[in-house]
Amino acid sequence: MAEASLTDKVALITGGAHRIGGALARALHAQGMRLVIHYHSSEAAAHALQAELHQARPDSVMLVRGDLGSGERLARNLVFETVEAFKRLDVLVNNASQFYPTEFGQATEAQWDEILAINLKAPFFLAQTAAPHLKKYYGTILNITDIYGDRPLINHSVYSVSKAGLVMLTKSLARELGPEVRVNGIAPGVILWPETGPDEMSKQRIVSRTPLKRSGEPGDIASTAVFLIRDAGYITGQVIAVDGGRFVVI
Repeated sequence: MAEASLTDKVALITGGAHRIGGALARALHAQGMRLVIHYHSSEAAAHALQAELHQARPDSVMLVRGDLGSGERLARNLVFETVEAFKRLDVLVNNASQFYPTEFGQATEAQWDEILAINLKAPFFLAQTAAPHLKKYYGTILNITDIYGDRPLINHSVYSVSKAGLVMLTKSLARELGPEVRVNGIAPGVILWPETGPDEMSKQRIVSRTPLKRSGEPGDIASTAVFLIRDAGYITGQVIAVDGGRFVVI
């Protein structure tokens, strides 16, 4: 099957300023897409990325700041700003995520609300708001899930629940929005370590249990994203684990 061109199509990426989000933005921009990059606290990184991408193609990237915890209100604003600026929306990438430990017995309702709001509620309302625009152009939704959405991570029960919900949302939306809109997910494994740990010994132990015996790179996620968005015209409702095989051993 011939590759579908993404030139001049429009993607909205949440949490797109750096780390995996930045890699996704660079990869889609390199395919000719125009981008709306959402960020919350990473203002310097967002502006640096915009400047970098504008060197390649001026006026092709817009930044929108906002707290995804505000739910439906921000979802409506992000989609409105995207369509107002670029007159269409072809791809929604739900990448933004909240990750930190919530030890069982010590977890609070505030932690539950924060993690679920960003990791699950925001993707739902963004999809719901974006759906009419995506349907016009037979668009795509891509959710960045996690291997821990299927295999729980100790001391991170709330996070694991939120990602399990995002996996189910991916499958549910594939049914709700087909045939016009395809919805898929990517479940990263060891790609980038959390900014607050773990220690070096723990990292080595995790990598040693991965069949490929190495960590991945943000580019591994980005190339899979390009495949699912551009090339996978008959794939929907699927979550691809990009984890060096770790899913089969944890």
